[in-house]
Amino acid sequence: MVGVVKSAIGDMVMTFSWVVLSATFGLQTGAIVSAGGFQGITWAPLAITTFLIFVYVSIFTVIFGGASFNPTGSAAFYAAGIPGDTLLSLAIRLPAQAAGAAGGALAIMEYAPEKYKHMFSGPSLQVDVHTGAIAEAILSFGITFAVLVIILKGPRRLLAKTFLLSLATITFVVAGSKYTGPAMNPAIAFGWAYLNSAHNTWDHFYVYWISSFVGALSAALLFRTIFPPPRPQKKKQKKA
Repeated sequence: MVGVVKSAIGDMVMTFSWVVLSATFGLQTGAIVSAGGFQGITWAPLAITTFLIFVYVSIFTVIFGGASFNPTGSAAFYAAGIPGDTLLSLAIRLPAQAAGAAGGALAIMEYAPEKYKHMFSGPSLQVDVHTGAIAEAILSFGITFAVLVIILKGPRRLLAKTFLLSLATITFVVAGSKYTGPAMNPAIAFGWAYLNSAHNTWDHFYVYWISSFVGALSAALLFRTIFPPPRPQKKKQKKA
């Protein structure tokens, strides 16, 4: 139980840190584009943001180890049969991730300079609620399946895995930008919704929680079907 609590605290701190940091990606990208003279190069902002994700995910991996900032990711690894979590540990870790996200959103909007606050925002529904729910489910399915394949069946080198994860993340973010933001992460969506007092609405729950979990768990079940987890070997009894 102590280990589960430590994991939950790690998740909370990691999610808090990621929400604060990721909110500044646009600001950091703009600064690099301006400093490097990349204005007018259409692909530059996307490439720079991908690089930022790669760098920060690498740092977070070193600092936080096995912590997670995505409830659907934690649930998907469990559903795919990957050892580590139990239903009890998930029941403790998932609320911790949501609390960390809410704290991160509140912190950056409280302490960031006023002139930058308009640049900080989280996922927001750009279409009708049913279209958004379908989009979020598809996006969550795609990113979860990609993460499972990259981490469990991808290259052995950690940097190569991190680069592929960054590339997959930015691909799905761009694909979903005109639909749900997108989130592909109920905790982060909850954090920003909490800031705007929209965390307890049906639309938020339907699009960013139910749909995200449906997509992620579907991806986990597909992955488990294609790559079944190894069955535990029975110990042979010695003959007397």
